[in-house]
Amino acid sequence: MYAQMIKTAGTGVKSPEEMTEEERKFQAHVDANEKVEPKDWMPDDYRATLIRQIGQHAHSEIVGQLPEGNWITRAPTLERKAILLAKVQDEAGHGLYLYCAAETLGISRDELTEDLLSGKMKYSSIFNYPTLTWADIGAVGWLVDGAAIMNQVPLQRTSFGPYSRAMIRICKEESFHQRQGYDIMMKMAKGSEAQKRMAQDALNRLWFPSLMMFGPSDKESVHSAQSMAWKIKINTNDELRQKFVDQTVPQVEYLGLTVPDETLSWNEERGHYDFAEPDWGEFFDVLKGNGPCNTDRLSARQEAWAEGKWVRDAMMAHARKKSAAQVAAE
Repeated sequence: MYAQMIKTAGTGVKSPEEMTEEERKFQAHVDANEKVEPKDWMPDDYRATLIRQIGQHAHSEIVGQLPEGNWITRAPTLERKAILLAKVQDEAGHGLYLYCAAETLGISRDELTEDLLSGKMKYSSIFNYPTLTWADIGAVGWLVDGAAIMNQVPLQRTSFGPYSRAMIRICKEESFHQRQGYDIMMKMAKGSEAQKRMAQDALNRLWFPSLMMFGPSDKESVHSAQSMAWKIKINTNDELRQKFVDQTVPQVEYLGLTVPDETLSWNEERGHYDFAEPDWGEFFDVLKGNGPCNTDRLSARQEAWAEGKWVRDAMMAHARKKSAAQVAAE
């Protein structure tokens, strides 16, 4: 998931008796699978949780361009360059859709960006890992976008209308991203021995960070219950992580590669794979800013924001001039 560790502002799920009349009507609306629209009444905590989740999701799409954008000029063929360029362009669009959805909740894009640059808001931990080889670009498309899709497809049914509708197009494009990533891995795995080793190395380094994308285990994710009651979240972290492993392991085997988990085994009784948990100490350390690329990623966004100030100022000056001209004409 691109939005990790989103904390609900309240103290827990309220019983109907603890709710106000407005809260009961709101919950009934959500329970009936009706969408919540920006002008509808909503609890303050619902609004705050959505701002944090959609904002973090948007930031992740934007920061997620950095590990791949670095490889556009180094992609092995002109076709690969064009495909990767289109993919990175898509991610910028995804950020735009999500910032627009967040703005309907009463927060500006500038405020969200400033919260990111100050460290108040986070982005997905996965983007604090480096892309060292071309095979990493394949693994990012296959594993990272695959994990994103696993969470984002259910989000098409999330209770907040603008978020739900934004996810429809995003999911369609993410499906393309995953396929292009898997195609790269297939070419590498079926290529020379050196290429196959490169593919295996990328899988080894990105497997567990991809599992971390769904957030901590359910027993540690104490705020999921309220988000699920409001239908902001549709599935728990562990449900999605299990589904991702079950779907991905056969793909790894088809490539002739090996999942870097010695404990991995098929559990006939459960009908699922048993697998090792990620290193959650590493996960929380990366979220605190101590990952391999945290400093570089945030510095790149801060530099882009500073260098783009003249563009924002020019656009605002033009808007004021245009508005003044319209007033004068009237």
